[in-house]
Amino acid sequence: MTETATVALHGFTGSAAAMAPLTGRLPGPVLALDLPGHGPGPVSDNPADYTMAAAVAGVVSAAAHLERFALVGYSMGGRVALQVALAHPEQVTALALIGARAGIDDPEERAERIAADEALADRIESEGIEWFADFWADRPLFATQRQRLSVEQRYELRAQRLACDPRGLAHSLRGIGAGAVDPIGCRLGDLSMPCALVVGEDDTKFAAIAHHMAAAIPQADVCLIPDAGHATHIEAPDATAAAVIQCVSN
Repeated sequence: MTETATVALHGFTGSAAAMAPLTGRLPGPVLALDLPGHGPGPVSDNPADYTMAAAVAGVVSAAAHLERFALVGYSMGGRVALQVALAHPEQVTALALIGARAGIDDPEERAERIAADEALADRIESEGIEWFADFWADRPLFATQRQRLSVEQRYELRAQRLACDPRGLAHSLRGIGAGAVDPIGCRLGDLSMPCALVVGEDDTKFAAIAHHMAAAIPQADVCLIPDAGHATHIEAPDATAAAVIQCVSN
């Protein structure tokens, strides 16, 4: 019997290679992809290449040789993974979301996020990637990384961010940022495959989001990862891989 492949999607400022702490621990064939504006490829300046529809189409095209696959997405990659699973349920055998949400339902909060992401996109373009790498690493969301990761691990994360094209990051924020995409919480009940909502115990905001989402998804389990924050696949890769494997094996 052929093992089901796993497709992995990174978060904002990441790349296919950035998912290696997790993908290297998963069995069977694994296909890690670069999302729009990320990775070593050329950067488009066409806004049409930075829509959720374009991101979903890119995943489906890259995985066209796979009859069916499990899907793993971290943060921004989780938003894309949700949309792929909803659009192509016949292809997705299982869905594992790490630190992800289904969009921002509150109109005021969403408008604030769109404005904040637009302002950040402008600053990335005007101040450059080194400024942004320092700014992003200092966000409260990543406080646990500053506390728990080794100097070498933090250096590698910084190197990954410095390798990003600032234009690509800015375009990505404007097109598929958390506020830019339409919220799909009302569609979570349509997910027909087993789902794992993986979240660090120290990431209290996203832990609450995960429990809220799980209540709406027919086959969902919340997997709390001890001693980890937002990026559990980096901070606790063994525990994260175990949660993903459990989900995709159901």
